[in-house]
Amino acid sequence: MMDTRSIYDQMGGEPGIRALVMEFYRQMDTLPEARTIREMHHDLDESTEKLVDFLSGWSGGPPLYQMKRGNPMLRARHLPFQIGQPEADQWMLCMQKSLEKMSWNYELCEQLLSAFRRVAQHMKNQEN
Repeated sequence: MMDTRSIYDQMGGEPGIRALVMEFYRQMDTLPEARTIREMHHDLDESTEKLVDFLSGWSGGPPLYQMKRGNPMLRARHLPFQIGQPEADQWMLCMQKSLEKMSWNYELCEQLLSAFRRVAQHMKNQEN
């Protein structure tokens, strides 16, 4: 039976999203393979809040990012950083490991991984 709830609700709302984001930045902060993208994130507390807010609206919950900061314009906001395939891969590694820690169903995790892969590829601004 297909779950018809929003992705936000399937993730457990704000507490579930926050748990994912906290794990994501924990992975980024500890995985040697993610060193390059970790260096791009100076303040993990601020990054955490921004990602929680973004994922809330992105997943069908309250549009917190827009309410606080306006249009996300993800790619434009990331243009100051050199993001190529290695950085996209590092970001995905952290997200994949984080999703593995969540107690969500397999279908939801696969749906999120697929969507996050598209986002990671969209953020690239380098050819490497």
